[in-house]
Amino acid sequence: MALAETGSLRPRIVSALALAPLPLAAIWLGGPWLPILTVIAAIVMAWEWSRLCGGGPALLAAVAAAVVAAAIAGVGYGVAVAMSGTVVVWLAERPRPGSAPLWTAAGVPWVALPCVILLWLVQSGSAGRGTLLWLFLVVWATDIGAYAVGRQVGGPLLAPRWSPRKTWAGLIGGIGCAALVGWAAGCVLGAASLLPLVALSAGLAVVEQFGDLAESVAKRRFGVKDASSLIPGHGGLLDRLDGLLAAIPAVALLTLFGGGNVLTWR
Repeated sequence: MALAETGSLRPRIVSALALAPLPLAAIWLGGPWLPILTVIAAIVMAWEWSRLCGGGPALLAAVAAAVVAAAIAGVGYGVAVAMSGTVVVWLAERPRPGSAPLWTAAGVPWVALPCVILLWLVQSGSAGRGTLLWLFLVVWATDIGAYAVGRQVGGPLLAPRWSPRKTWAGLIGGIGCAALVGWAAGCVLGAASLLPLVALSAGLAVVEQFGDLAESVAKRRFGVKDASSLIPGHGGLLDRLDGLLAAIPAVALLTLFGGGNVLTWR
């Protein structure tokens, strides 16, 4: 998150360090581990979104079906299932008393599509794994840097209507940390050129922060602080990965239209 919520920085860092080895190991090992972990994470986030919006079980089924389809049959099938699942969830939620059909249905593309795209990004072998490692490290660096700098510096709010605690100083701190980690990751992973990767890392920090703001809008709409309380210091898995959900499609577009893996750009 961009600035301090209740609590200290320590539980956030401890939680991040405790959670980081699992996705990093899954990315590095490849095989079935990353798809399995992605399906589990998608189901948890879908449950949290459904809980947030007061939705029913259709959302969980649609998200799980889309990510499983991507893992088994490919990204095209996953996208198709996610899009059709969005319509099904909207239709299923309309008759329910007190439901928010549009908000609940929006959880399908918000959660499922980044998970589907993540499985596509890793298909390019070691280059894909390197891209995901860089992506995760940059997102984590943005979160921690934005929180720490925003808490220490304070100052003007970034988007007071959407989130009362995020500041411009936090955004700048997140961008700086992302750029630094992007440079370090590029050195370790053997990127073709460091300057483009540093610039991409800084830009990705902005995208990540707007993903964070998007979830803040939803939480404010439904009057809750966190999506759940699964992770000490972070709330729910959706609270921890909201920025990543926005960053993954951005990296996919760069990969798709940039003529190759982002680590090969010059």
